[in-house]
Amino acid sequence: MEERERNVGFDKMNNDLISNLDNIHTTKLGIERIRKNLELKTDDVIKWCVKKIKQADRITRKGKNWYVYVDNSILTINAHSYTIITAHKAGGE
Repeated sequence: MEERERNVGFDKMNNDLISNLDNIHTTKLGIERIRKNLELKTDDVIKWCVKKIKQADRITRKGKNWYVYVDNSILTINAHSYTIITAHKAGGE
């Protein structure tokens, strides 16, 4: 079965992820992983991620995850629980 990708970057207002920004969360380990991978200096990683989701260049959903592309970074968020799983710099840098 082929997995389809939905590009919802131009339809943010009807995007389930955007509609559920208040539900965005991550684990303690997730915070450390995101901070390390993106070299963040902020204390509030979740607030930083929510801000970046609002500024996204593109948001796609593939299977069980949302992928948020913004500022040369990619955030991976579980589509059912709204848990930020990881984030990394685009291009594997």
